[in-house]
Amino acid sequence: MNQVIQPVPPLDLTRQYATIERDVSAAVMQVLASGQYINGPVVESFSEQFGQYVGSKECIVCNSGTDALYLALRALNIGPGDQVITSPFTFIATAEAISAVGATPVFIDIELETFNFDPSKIAAAITPQTKAIMPVHIFGQPVDMDAVMAVAQQHHLPVIEDCAQATGARWQDQKVGSIGRIGCFSFFPTKNLGGCGDGGALTTDDPEIAATARLLRDHGSKVRYQHEAIGINSRLDAVQAAILQIKLQYLEQWNAQRQAVADRYQQLLSPITGVRPPVATVGGHSVWNQYSILIEGVTAEQRDRLRTQMQAQGISTMVYYPVPLHRQPVYEDLGYQPGSLPNTEQAAEQVLALPMFPELTDEQQNRVVYALKDALTAL
Repeated sequence: MNQVIQPVPPLDLTRQYATIERDVSAAVMQVLASGQYINGPVVESFSEQFGQYVGSKECIVCNSGTDALYLALRALNIGPGDQVITSPFTFIATAEAISAVGATPVFIDIELETFNFDPSKIAAAITPQTKAIMPVHIFGQPVDMDAVMAVAQQHHLPVIEDCAQATGARWQDQKVGSIGRIGCFSFFPTKNLGGCGDGGALTTDDPEIAATARLLRDHGSKVRYQHEAIGINSRLDAVQAAILQIKLQYLEQWNAQRQAVADRYQQLLSPITGVRPPVATVGGHSVWNQYSILIEGVTAEQRDRLRTQMQAQGISTMVYYPVPLHRQPVYEDLGYQPGSLPNTEQAAEQVLALPMFPELTDEQQNRVVYALKDALTAL
């Protein structure tokens, strides 16, 4: 009888859940039995624990990472006519939040080694309308925050860290989200700390920012039926908080497993001509939410054919992000021309995310790399 070879998915949430199923089920059932599904002690407990984990004095949990970014911008009174400097190589939520408050995203090019925006390009992008800098710790890889903070302090600009993919990552000895004025996190299921639905958090050491964010996330109200500002409805429900509270206990272990997977990928991929593995920033500690490589010299069409060939061998890959933000239809009016951000456009054509999750086995990794080499030969 022929042995059935199981496909290798880009990520596998079921294996993680199997290890904590009993604890998660008990926590969820306890919330359901309590009848307290919005706010309450479980939400407050998780909020406090997550703030302590990040290393921030204040933590405001909310409905999503997108809402966390929106609330951060609102708390800094950023709005129409203002500009925010950020990365074009990220999910649209980053720029979308800027646009949602009426401000304009200003995109600067990325580093091909890390896929993060290039801090050396911040200063040239600053104008009198610039009101904040929003670095994105993409794929779990921390931005060089020494460089970012130096420019920000020189120009008296607040820094909002988009930590959606980087929960637990560190720059020097500080966790991301505790370095800038505000940190914004996502608990979307695919994140390193992911719930079973949407969720997010905002962290800060500034009590005024925290108070404003709390006000805005609850319809601009501190006292029921009295509204001091136009806010939104953005609360983390108690079921998600209970699940995240269990998962937070395992996060450092899971991140260490991701690091081990990344180290092994580095060893397996380094001899392959034309493949550029990601380079960890000196001074940074990545948590590898994704493991994205560059396939040098290929077009987007060739990269997509390579993916199809790998899929035929049971290896699923992903592409983040095939259309960078400055080339999105919604941002055509910003006037970015083809070639204006060359590293970003090269990454969009050549990037490929290999399977990455804490439970990925050595045998699965071997199959991934074998399939990649085989597909490269066929190009």
